[in-house]
Amino acid sequence: MAPAITLAAEAPKLSAADTGFMLICSALVMLMTPGLAFFYGGMVRVKSTLNMLMMSFISLGIVTILWVLYGFSVAFGTDKGSLVGWTSDFVGFSGIGKMDLWPGYTIPVFVFAVFQLMFAIITPALISGALADRVKFSAWAVFLVLWVTIVYFPVAHWVWGAGGWAYELGVIDFAGGTAVHINAGAAALGVILVIGRRVGFKKDPMRPHSLPLVMLGAGLLWFGWFGFNAGSWLGNNDGVGALMFVNTQIATAAAMLAWLVYEKIRHGAFTTLGAASGAVAGLVAITPSGGAVSPLGAIAVGAIAGVLCAMAVGLKYKFGYDDSLDVVGVHMVGGVLGSLLIGFFASGKGQSDVKGLFYGGGLDQLWKQCAGVFAVLAYSLIVSAVLAFLLDKTMGLRVSEDEEVSGIDQAEHAETAYDFSGAGGGVIGSIAPALAAMQSKKVDA
Repeated sequence: MAPAITLAAEAPKLSAADTGFMLICSALVMLMTPGLAFFYGGMVRVKSTLNMLMMSFISLGIVTILWVLYGFSVAFGTDKGSLVGWTSDFVGFSGIGKMDLWPGYTIPVFVFAVFQLMFAIITPALISGALADRVKFSAWAVFLVLWVTIVYFPVAHWVWGAGGWAYELGVIDFAGGTAVHINAGAAALGVILVIGRRVGFKKDPMRPHSLPLVMLGAGLLWFGWFGFNAGSWLGNNDGVGALMFVNTQIATAAAMLAWLVYEKIRHGAFTTLGAASGAVAGLVAITPSGGAVSPLGAIAVGAIAGVLCAMAVGLKYKFGYDDSLDVVGVHMVGGVLGSLLIGFFASGKGQSDVKGLFYGGGLDQLWKQCAGVFAVLAYSLIVSAVLAFLLDKTMGLRVSEDEEVSGIDQAEHAETAYDFSGAGGGVIGSIAPALAAMQSKKVDA
């Protein structure tokens, strides 16, 4: 009798549908960084608007180059000790063929790499909101290079890279609750503890100069977040991406409403800024959990995040740390909540059969989530504070007090966001005042 022949499973083939979908998702995530720039840019005072926009936009340039040179290799290369990755073919994208597929999936390596690049870009940009009004642009650029190299790239490997310790432990982070939001929020806290408060903190009014810009930014973030979340499943063959898409909308709506209700009870008004902030809090919280919870669970996650993040943003006045645009209160707290609530609300019918405490799963997943959350939070907080301290002692992180008071836009960029004179235009028109001031100083000397 002839021996039975066992046929190997057919290797995945490139899917035009999945590839096209992921390219669209990558573009949506890219749009989130300009959306974040508008969101933050509208929340600051007029004199800091351009600086806030530039702190996000510069990440598009710097992180893209670093990702190609070595970031993708560190984050998603072959595991080295459960802490970092490294694959020489990924360096400079030199050994990646256009038809090479990401292992186990139906999309090219290039598509996976560019999708993850957009996450690497927006994560450090999130930090910038906590530092508004007072950080040198050159120092921010250097910090950005160091932070993504030492913090983001390794943490992305921990959480999403095959062999990373959090990945192997079973920590669930569908699209970035730990790797993106807790990481960025903890980093923001570490830096602001080093650089200190803005001039006039708790004394001068520091209201948003353009709430329409804030709402535009929030809308772009909400829109782009569908790519951020649903795209993280890397395909559409089993309905998990669709579940994540639906849960993203549900949790965001619930969080916005919950924030507004809390705000009305606590402060007596439904504010535009509250609506925008509540929506972002819901987006943050559902990012790690949306593939694991049911739609009803998404309502719970969003509502809890809406209320607790609204409460958390006020802590800066109680404890005295100057988180300019509430990065800690929204992104760090929202990321922690979304990640830990998986341990309670995971239904076992989404991305895996893992069940949370409320679905009969006990505490097993909750302690795994705790391990991931607090390891990333502590690492990012400590390393970011050390980086900020070293930069402050070498090149200096803060602009001078006079420059901060007069306006960081003019001091760092030789421009202003709004020209009410009606004169000038183009590059020469924008730098002419700065050049004239320089010439005047030479004459006086």
